[in-house]
Amino acid sequence: MKRKEQVTVILILGALSTISPFAIDMYLPGFPAIANDLNTSIANVQFSLTSYFVGIAAGQLLYGPLLDRFGRKKPLYVGLVIYFLASVFCALTDSVEALIAVRFLQALGGCAGMVAAQTLVRDLFPADRMAQAFSWMILVIAVSPMIAPTVGGYLTASLGWQSVFIALAVITLLITALVYFVLPEGNKPDKTVSLKPKAVLKNFYGVTKEPQFLVYSIAGGLASSAPFAFIAGSSDVFINVFGTSEKEFGWIFALVGAVIIGCTQFNHLLLRRFTSQKIVLAALSYQMSIGLAMIVGVLNGWLDMTLLTVMIILFLAVHGLSNANATAILLAPFTKNTGSAASILGTFRMAMGAIVSALVSFFHNGTEMPMVGMMVFCVLAGLAVLLTAKTVIKYQARKNLEQESSIIV
Repeated sequence: MKRKEQVTVILILGALSTISPFAIDMYLPGFPAIANDLNTSIANVQFSLTSYFVGIAAGQLLYGPLLDRFGRKKPLYVGLVIYFLASVFCALTDSVEALIAVRFLQALGGCAGMVAAQTLVRDLFPADRMAQAFSWMILVIAVSPMIAPTVGGYLTASLGWQSVFIALAVITLLITALVYFVLPEGNKPDKTVSLKPKAVLKNFYGVTKEPQFLVYSIAGGLASSAPFAFIAGSSDVFINVFGTSEKEFGWIFALVGAVIIGCTQFNHLLLRRFTSQKIVLAALSYQMSIGLAMIVGVLNGWLDMTLLTVMIILFLAVHGLSNANATAILLAPFTKNTGSAASILGTFRMAMGAIVSALVSFFHNGTEMPMVGMMVFCVLAGLAVLLTAKTVIKYQARKNLEQESSIIV
């Protein structure tokens, strides 16, 4: 592809990937209004976020084999239709239980875009360009935290929270048109891919046997759950604890997104001097340092709204670096079953997101600690997995070398 075509493709893939982030971020400013209209608590409304993460986790396991078997576009169209219809029904719900249920269905549709986008990057870009392609795609995705909560805040304040879901339905129609008329097909359907449960599980097992995939999917998946903790708890912390308005909350979210965008663009420069593996390790180590300082600040009451916002921005600034490089590393070994690999990755990440968001709701105590504590825990867990794996690999390599030396002697 020519450079202009590559840019167009990345923009569309980024748009596909933003379908779910928009569904997550755009209604956050409306949590208090939703709770008031549905006669429930904010903690219960937060479970509609958890159900969305559960839906994404479950749905991606379905779409991976379908994308490999039927090609990239047909399963994608099915997902987009489900997402569109569910968005409309979300606007019509009159109870928090119904909202939680329909959000699950909305996620089943939206996750098709996430899996298809990652799969098409592997289809359309060579292995040595994948990390850069993911960086540019994350640039597009990172716009969603800037736009979605801000737009959602204004829509909620002006037209009510239901208008947010109507807007999501309209956005889906526009993206579907771009997919149909502009986006390349990607790899052709592979009729050798069986959809029988036993064969699907065998493919999944084959993917997880790849050490590079296993290590970086677990470490990256744990670390990438930190933003989900922020997403789950931020509206309560900033609107209820610190007393900001829906509009002000949207701008805070936009500021976080702007910093992530800026820092992610350094990936192109960093890749000229460092490997993706080194970038991931450095990013997680940096986050650990900032995270521990943030925990100390919260425990001692040193952080007002401004200082907490600054600490969160510093903490999440390098998220795009670790995410893009970890994804490129773990997908690089696959030329076949790429859809299955992407679906396993997405499922694990969203399952962790569901667990983390549920824990933030479970530990809700009217302070910022549940949100901040889970953010830091996610990064520490990811870093621990990565360092442990590196230690085991070095030990095994040294052991193999000693065995070979003894044989030679």
